[in-house]
Amino acid sequence: MPSADPNTPPTPDARSFDGVSHGYAPDGRSAGPPPEPLSRIVGDVVDNFSATAKAELALLEARSELALHGASRAAIWGGVAATAAGVALLALAFGAILVLSPHIGPLLATIVVVAVLLAIAAVAAWRAQLGYGDIRTALRSDLTNEGLDDAADA
Repeated sequence: MPSADPNTPPTPDARSFDGVSHGYAPDGRSAGPPPEPLSRIVGDVVDNFSATAKAELALLEARSELALHGASRAAIWGGVAATAAGVALLALAFGAILVLSPHIGPLLATIVVVAVLLAIAAVAAWRAQLGYGDIRTALRSDLTNEGLDDAADA
């Protein structure tokens, strides 16, 4: 009969639970799993890389679809806004002609309104040309030698 004191070591003939590993290895701990062959590890890495690349391409495709959708919506609503602004400018021009006609005559009122609108258009065209220059600079293939690309564009 074993002793009642838990601090005393078990007798050598008594069976202890030190060699049991969760019931899987009753004679002691196993030496560990056998090493995996290098070809399998490399195959797993290639499979993981392939899956990652496919996921990245799917993400890129989804983002491009979203950008295309956003660009088409922006173009549609931009067209609506440009049309509304054009109609508003026409109404403003007709109104300006009608207001100026009693004071300076219909022909001179029309000339004044057209001249002002052409001046506004010239300033807007100048600003658009500056924006186009920024786009050309951003898309230039050789940023260090700017003269070559500018000569090709001219």
